[in-house]
Amino acid sequence: MPRTIFCLFFLLSSLSMAAQEPIRIALAGDAIITRKLSVYKEPEFLGMIDVIRSADAAFVNLEVLLHDYEHFPMHQSGGTYMRADPEMAAELKWAGFDMVSLANNHTGDYGPGGMRTTIRHVEAAGFLYAGAGESLTAAREAHFMETANGRIALISCASTFPDHSRAGKTRGAIPPRPGLNPIRFRTTYILPPDHFTRMQMAGVSLGLLDTVRETGSFRLFRQNFELGDSADIRTEPNQEDLEAIAGVVRNAARLADVVIVSVHAHERDGDLSIPAEFLVTFSRAMVDAGADIIAGHGPHVLRGIEIYQGKPILYSLGDFMFQNETLHRLPSENYERYELGPDQGLADFNAARYRNDTRGFPTRPEVWEGVIAMPEFDGETLTSLELHPISLQHGEPPAVRGRPMLADEELGKKIIEDLRRLSAPFGTSVVYQDGMGVVQIGASVRR
Repeated sequence: MPRTIFCLFFLLSSLSMAAQEPIRIALAGDAIITRKLSVYKEPEFLGMIDVIRSADAAFVNLEVLLHDYEHFPMHQSGGTYMRADPEMAAELKWAGFDMVSLANNHTGDYGPGGMRTTIRHVEAAGFLYAGAGESLTAAREAHFMETANGRIALISCASTFPDHSRAGKTRGAIPPRPGLNPIRFRTTYILPPDHFTRMQMAGVSLGLLDTVRETGSFRLFRQNFELGDSADIRTEPNQEDLEAIAGVVRNAARLADVVIVSVHAHERDGDLSIPAEFLVTFSRAMVDAGADIIAGHGPHVLRGIEIYQGKPILYSLGDFMFQNETLHRLPSENYERYELGPDQGLADFNAARYRNDTRGFPTRPEVWEGVIAMPEFDGETLTSLELHPISLQHGEPPAVRGRPMLADEELGKKIIEDLRRLSAPFGTSVVYQDGMGVVQIGASVRR
């Protein structure tokens, strides 16, 4: 072979070998896992596992603490005190997950000790994690994962949490507080003139305000009120938190091919399926800073999808696993809330909490529905976004419901239709195709 032809052949071969394949990432919502996954064999379940394992990397929010009750419960939890056997980490690993968020409203249920032990078990199982640590700096930092088709950065934060769960800074000789990475926010209640004046007068009559002032704003009951034309609720992210997290994102974007920002948020704009205003502001700011994916979770329902600057903002992926009714033990505080005595157990607690399945989560089908989102990137470009609908088996008894599998055709169409409706206000078009939802990249619908 002539030298010039050989050199050309070698160059083309080298370029072909160096060309990076597109990277696919699986994203699931909240995983409240208290029972094994690996023992089940239904085709719909194994099909879902194949979807997760087919990705270059897979993410889920770990919304339980992993320990053997070495740690005492805090005086306040994120709701139910969430704890599972440490072996549940291996079950999620078996399912195909590689990355977990640890920033959520249950991070601090069992104090810093419970968080530390969870991190130890997560690391031992081989997970990349983000969102919790020994200080605010540690909780906030990006962690990186290597895949054959690109490097991934994960940053995790939460807006919903008991305040004791929030990580802190060191100052002088005082050590920092371990905890989660917070994105705090400010809420302002807008009132029309008559209601605004009455609220001020109520504050004066209770001795909480000195006088009625015509300033257009006041603070009462630790809440902010402003004068407006009509009643409204406005939320805005804490600028210190937003700027600090954006700084982490900017740095991570220079060191990774794909940057994921995980956000755990219950806050709503009226309906639970509509994210609060500050979450939209925060999510867009993270994309502006260099994030490629915003993975939202927390409200236990699906929320809409926005394609902002060519990047997917998934405001909530819904639940992936919801096995909060089969926790092994609960502390006294949970039982006392329902006036349950020492001889009553977890089934009694569930019956009291949900009034024998006549209220709360068991009565809401949307809580037991979710999607596994599968974005694919070719370089910096989002080339596709699939949405695989899953069912957590609503209507089954507590020993069954909460475990996910691919939804059947009827439920799958319903889930994707819900996402189509919720995504339309963000200008995003979602269609049902071949058993899944497909986001029309580059397409838009009327706002």
